[in-house]
Formats: sequence, structure tokens, C-alpha cells
Amino acid sequence: MMGRSSARGNDSAERDGRGRTAPRWIAAAVLAAGLAVTGCSAVAGAETGSGETSSTSAVVAADSLSGSSTSETIAAAAEAAQAFLATLSDEQREAVLYDYDDETKSTSWSNFPVTFVERAGINLADLDDEQREAAMRVLEALLNDEAYATVTGIMGGDEYLHEESSSTEESLGQYYLALFGDPSDASSWALQFGGHHLGLNADLNGADDEITFAPTHLGIQPAVYTDDEGDEVQPFGTIYETAFAFFDSLSEAQRSELYQGETVASMVCAPGSTCDYPTGTGLSAADLTDEQRELLLDVIANWVGLADEETTEAALAEIEATLDETTVNWSGATEYDMSQGDGIYFQISGPDVYIEFAAQQGSAGADVDGVNTSGWGHVHTIYRDPGNDYAGSVEQQAGSGMGGGPGGAGDGSAPPSGGPGDDS
Repeated sequence: MMGRSSARGNDSAERDGRGRTAPRWIAAAVLAAGLAVTGCSAVAGAETGSGETSSTSAVVAADSLSGSSTSETIAAAAEAAQAFLATLSDEQREAVLYDYDDETKSTSWSNFPVTFVERAGINLADLDDEQREAAMRVLEALLNDEAYATVTGIMGGDEYLHEESSSTEESLGQYYLALFGDPSDASSWALQFGGHHLGLNADLNGADDEITFAPTHLGIQPAVYTDDEGDEVQPFGTIYETAFAFFDSLSEAQRSELYQGETVASMVCAPGSTCDYPTGTGLSAADLTDEQRELLLDVIANWVGLADEETTEAALAEIEATLDETTVNWSGATEYDMSQGDGIYFQISGPDVYIEFAAQQGSAGADVDGVNTSGWGHVHTIYRDPGNDYAGSVEQQAGSGMGGGPGGAGDGSAPPSGGPGDDS
């Protein structure tokens, strides 16, 4: 894809009954790195798409690699990244490493499948077991336990669909890792990791002890699934829980300002695209009580709170300082019941934070008997910092949708009708 090849591990995949390559490396690599693929905490009492209650919580590591402070996290992530690079050949290192301010950083991620928007870096499916485990260690060092479980839960959902659904979309289970700049605890560098339903952009500044995750795309399909160990996984359980805790706290008058209608809105600023950051629509955070402001910050923390506690507190403090200039709107369902309706949409728009959570109204060929893969069960989200995307190292470039990315969209064709990612 990048015009640079890498050695494929002999045991990276196996053929399933439909002749497709099943990405079975995901669960194995995550387990070897130290965490089981079980997703974020499920919401107690929340109903799934089948009307049943999801109750499985996240399984986290006994000894997290992530530090307890920003500087410790940066040092741990840099050490893990250098250890990963040490496992690679010269050719593979060339595929992974970019200059810190390379504009590819802004054009090489999307919510479209990797077969249509080319990702930067190296495909983890093309690595051997040792290399994949080292790659996952980088994520484990950067992310806190819950965030790591969210990421691996998203990855596990892609693997689940690849094996269980009617889809023939080859991109599911394809994840790329790229590094921009030299991983260090004394200077700035960035990590980009993602595939179809995931696009992490983490900027780590060792000189100033700062970490930012803007912009980042988190997505799910399906919302709830059962992994190979028989555990029920709900990667967005905490997001749904905090979102409805905020919604339920509002008065009728506040909801009338917030609510935009029963029809689930479409995403305004798609992952990997430029954005004018719409403001002023919905409920002003200036009209919230102190308790409601804290509940809104809990929602925002699902995106800015991916690393250690110190980094999260710093990011939330900056956002809170301009919260009175921030608006929130909501459409779709008003009760957390996955057995009814088409899901929800909400938008948080302010000077220092922009978040969209958008249910995708289509299963996109990923139907699985008894599993919801549309609406509630298929979600794309985006988090951006209007004044500090990519920590100011590059500007978001247009054209990272179909045909975008560092080398275009493969064969230049449109997404297959009914294939995952057919919606943006």
C-alpha cells in the first residue's frame, strides 16, 4: 500500500471457510502484550440490541505499562516504541518512521476502510508474533487500562465481524502503526494507529510534558459481541453510560434546547476531513448546573482521557475554562435501550473541544444473527481540538476520504455496495 513492503509472519492469519484471511492475530497479540480483549466496562442494567442485559466488565492488566504522570507515560511509550523499532528490519523501519511534521500525518487516517483510504506506517498483520506484540506494547504504555481495553475491544469487534458476518470486506482486522519523529522523552513525536473503526493520533511532547489525542476517531461495529473466550464485550459501554447520565440530568427546559429531533443526525466533521467546527446549536454549557458541567466533562473524558490521570486532568481543565462558550446538541433516542430506535447522535462544540458521536444507519453487509450491527450497534465518533489538532505540527488536509491517504485509494474504486465502511 505505501510502496514499501514488509515481511509477513507465516502465522499472521489463516483462511476461513469463505476463503478470506481471518485476522486471528489480534487476540493473540493483545493477550501476549498483557491484556485480554474484553472491552470497556459494560453498563449495568443497560439493554443490548436483543433486549438482554450486558454485564461483562473490562479485564485489565495487573501491571499496567502506562505511567501515573504525563512524563512517566511519555517515557514509557518512548521506550516501548524504541523496543518495537528494534524488532524491525531496515525496510520495515523505513515504512514506520516519518518526519514529525510530515503532512501525511493528516491524510492517512479515516473512518473509511483501509482498502480505500491508505494508512501510513506498517500493517500489523504483516508482522511476525514478536513484532506485533511489541507494537501492542506501545499502545499499552501510552493508554490507561480502560482506554487500552476500549481500543482492543474495537479491534476485537472488527475481528468478530470478519469471522461471523456476511461481509467480504478485506479491511476488517487491518491495523497500521506509524511514528512521526524520533520516540523520545525529551522532544516531540507522534504515534498514529488505526484501521476502519479506529484512528488514534497521539502527540507526545517530552520537553513540555504534554500529550494530546486530537484528532482521534473511535468507532464500533457491533456494539456488543461475544469473544472467543465466551465473554460479552461492549467497547462503548462507558461512553453510553456517561452520555445518558448527562442527558438524564437535564430539566425539560434544558432538553428542549438540547434536542434536535427523533431523526439521528449525520456526522458533520467526518474523521480525516477538514472542519468548520459548527457552534451555537443546542444547549449552552453556560446554562448547566455545576453537577451537570461535571457530567458533561465525564462524557468528554472518554476521548481526552486516554492516557494517565495527570494528562486527563490537564486536558479537562483547559476545556472547562471555555465551557461556557461550548454548546451541546442531541438527536435520536432519549432512553438507553438498544432494542428500540436507531441510536443517538450528539455533538459537543466549543473553543477547545469538538466531539461528534454518530450512529450509522446501516449494517453495511455486516449482519450477524442476533447481533445489532446498525444504529446503536454501528457508531463513528470524532474528537478534535479546534485550536490544537496534531499539537499544531500540521494542518488537517482535505481529501482524506475516498481517494485520500498518502497513496490514494488503492484501485480508485468506490466502496463495495453493502461492504463495511460504505457509510462515512
